[in-house]
Amino acid sequence: MRALIFLSCIFAFGLRAADLEAYSEFARLDPFGVVIEADGPAGQPLSGPKGVVALRGARGGYVSFRLAARLAKPGPYSVTFAWNAPTTNLTVEAFREWFHYTEPKNSYYPDALAPVKLPYRSQLPEPDNKIEKQTVQTFWVDIWIPRDTAPGVYRGEARIEGDGKTVSRRIELQVLPASIPEKEIVAIDHNSYGSEWLASQYPKLRQRLGEKFFASDEFFGLIHSYHRIFYEHLGVFHQLGYGHGGKVGPEFAPELEGSGRTKRIKGWSLYDRHYGPLLDGSAFAGTKRGAQPIPFVYLPINPEWPASFLWWGEPGYETEFVNVTREMEQHFREKGWTKTVFEMFFNHKKRYKAFPWDGDETRFPADNRYFAEYARLLKKAVPPGSPVQFRFRSDSSWMMGQQFKDLAGVIDFWVLGGSEVSWYKEVPAMLRARGDIVWMYGGTPEVTGSSGAITFAPFQTWIWGAEGFVRWLTVSPGGDPWFRFGGGDTVLAYSGDRFGIDGPIPSIRLKLQRNCVQDLTLLDSLKTRKPVEELRTGAANRYNGSRYEDWWPPRPAAADLPSYEMTNATIDENTKPVKDLAARVDAQSWEKLRAWILQLAVEGK
Repeated sequence: MRALIFLSCIFAFGLRAADLEAYSEFARLDPFGVVIEADGPAGQPLSGPKGVVALRGARGGYVSFRLAARLAKPGPYSVTFAWNAPTTNLTVEAFREWFHYTEPKNSYYPDALAPVKLPYRSQLPEPDNKIEKQTVQTFWVDIWIPRDTAPGVYRGEARIEGDGKTVSRRIELQVLPASIPEKEIVAIDHNSYGSEWLASQYPKLRQRLGEKFFASDEFFGLIHSYHRIFYEHLGVFHQLGYGHGGKVGPEFAPELEGSGRTKRIKGWSLYDRHYGPLLDGSAFAGTKRGAQPIPFVYLPINPEWPASFLWWGEPGYETEFVNVTREMEQHFREKGWTKTVFEMFFNHKKRYKAFPWDGDETRFPADNRYFAEYARLLKKAVPPGSPVQFRFRSDSSWMMGQQFKDLAGVIDFWVLGGSEVSWYKEVPAMLRARGDIVWMYGGTPEVTGSSGAITFAPFQTWIWGAEGFVRWLTVSPGGDPWFRFGGGDTVLAYSGDRFGIDGPIPSIRLKLQRNCVQDLTLLDSLKTRKPVEELRTGAANRYNGSRYEDWWPPRPAAADLPSYEMTNATIDENTKPVKDLAARVDAQSWEKLRAWILQLAVEGK
């Protein structure tokens, strides 16, 4: 199979000393010009009549493609892209794709994207990627279409110069009259834990600042830069600021003093440096989406903060919890931080031996009493009618069916196991009807699978009528992602330290996900003209040949087992229909769906 793909690439590039081809965003190549096997169906170069690369997109969004620069022999080269009409307001951003040596597959996969200025000048093999006999370097190209762009066809040209030759490719972008709504239809959340990982991922900055690192402007700037990169890619960034034992990082909570009736907030210095620019939106000034407050954030509240769980059940615990939480509400209200949802969330499990109940993925019905009590304390602390948005969040899997009933009016922010939801067809609509927020959670596809796999979670979220999806860890690339990569299932944004950047750089999968979310947002906006059931039916068929009813398979008998009798094997076996739907997604799935979405958008104008 790979030999056939390799031959097709030779044919596509021809035998010229230097060549340049455009490929779909879903067609990844290795450093030798071979289309990644998992992306084989999308592996043909983009070239229409007379060799013109034809693209199309709606206003207020991105159109992306890939350029593959090839040299027949080692040497210098340059790549550039420019519009024929220099007055256009379309902007172009280019990124060099880093080829990660991936140990499980003993091969190279592109994923990290290092921003480059055009024209880009270097040589093959690329000196820093250190790949012997590299003949191809690929580039991700983003074209941003502002909302005020006039519909029509815009023309440009990509060009490579190398080995004394110049080869060019004409690019045509059709800007459609349709506009993508500003508010994304699904919130894709990128979760993380604490901030100590920043020191290891930015060793140059850490060494330069020494012990001042964790209190420096650069440190808080790094945190804000991670929020920005996910924000600009139509996502959300979460940092859980406490560990399983309840210890809170100093930048995640106000400083406390006193005890019992005298326990109070001493100061807000580090907290406000951390969260102030995020909660007032100033951290996002200058971005294409504009300055907006973050929509969601974890509170530092846990069984050990602001009151010690040692005194659980005693009057002093309630006094400390209520007084400090009340001061927090007052501070948030005075600051005007009223557009963000503040989440009280418990991340512990009793098997971690810090607390005697499960706060996360609760498995035993008796533990629900803790949730009810904390809801009572929160209600007592927050004044009725407060403009500050406090929500009680629970990540639920084993006993979600029982919790929907037992914790009605207690939990109002549900994050649900992304496969088990298929057992409860009516639940997303039911929870939303009573005013609850409904998200799902799961992992991130590795680079070794199909490039289309990253689109499954956003599509699943939309077709099930949920509002968001949490990728549980997205900033942990491993000890050496550059030369001994583990697959990337816990990273979507990489440290830019290797490239002299004090901040994160995106991944191919992050950009594919962004484009998926903007397409879904456009699709959902069409429900004013077509019933949403019709849109879901048509979308499912074009996405992976499924029917809408396939996404809600018959409820298995195992779903009625007591939660404490459920096992991981039971869940895996009885959520197989959902996994089968994911397995039917390939590198062409989203392109087929996108073509349909754009056609629907055009027909409505």
